[in-house]
Amino acid sequence: MLRIGCHLSSSKGYVSMAKMAVDIDANTFQFFTRNPRGAKAKAINEEDVTKFLELQKKDDITPLIAHAPYTLNACAADEHLREFARETMEDDLRRMEYTPGNYYNFHPGCHVKQGVEIGIGYIADMLNAILKPEQRTIVLLETMSGKGSEVGRNFEELREILDRIELSDHMGVCLDTCHVWDGGYDIVNHLDEVLTEFDRVIGLKRLKAIHLNDSQNPLGAHKDRHARIGEGCIGSEALVRVINHPELYRLPFNLETPNELPGYAEEISFLRGQYKK
Repeated sequence: MLRIGCHLSSSKGYVSMAKMAVDIDANTFQFFTRNPRGAKAKAINEEDVTKFLELQKKDDITPLIAHAPYTLNACAADEHLREFARETMEDDLRRMEYTPGNYYNFHPGCHVKQGVEIGIGYIADMLNAILKPEQRTIVLLETMSGKGSEVGRNFEELREILDRIELSDHMGVCLDTCHVWDGGYDIVNHLDEVLTEFDRVIGLKRLKAIHLNDSQNPLGAHKDRHARIGEGCIGSEALVRVINHPELYRLPFNLETPNELPGYAEEISFLRGQYKK
């Protein structure tokens, strides 16, 4: 079964997201834990969570992927920004325990001229400070396109972070097709080779989820501009190969394409029609 969904608005709670997912034939979804450009998060509505867990089981909606806000920068040069990142992620992971067994995805951050090694050190320090042995959420590092001073522009940088995490069994990776393409990994002509490289450097067992996006940019542009499926430089044929690849087809795929719900529904319908497993 193809596990596919998209990024949904969490403003009205979990039950609302479950209903939106069913309406567009999604059986997984992603959401922001709080305002993606802000800091505050709404209080957890336990009644909403209870009803959602019932709907999730009935409609087989799994897994959930919570996305950290874009304001989170674990390797910022400013100590106060790093502290904000730590406090935000720690709070998000507490909140995720209301819906256990899911994923929390975040962008590693930008080192802002400090250098990659310093940035990696800050990210690892934060994760080692907040990960708990008893937590039931897997934290995902997202592959990045390499714009500016982003950390995670290649598989080696993600591996360096993972190697420094004490509770490494609580960690995984989310591969974004637009980001890796923009980062220089040719998933159009050499998908097998890219996955072999991922396995060599990180290990495919660490790959837990896929952000399925086309790209407005050519290979190696390092710009990170998502496009709708089939309307970018990656193209629908290559992305169909991604969902059907023997190393990937069991993973959850979430669309982050520039769409509203009707557009997501069309993309999900198209991809379900192309799924061969």
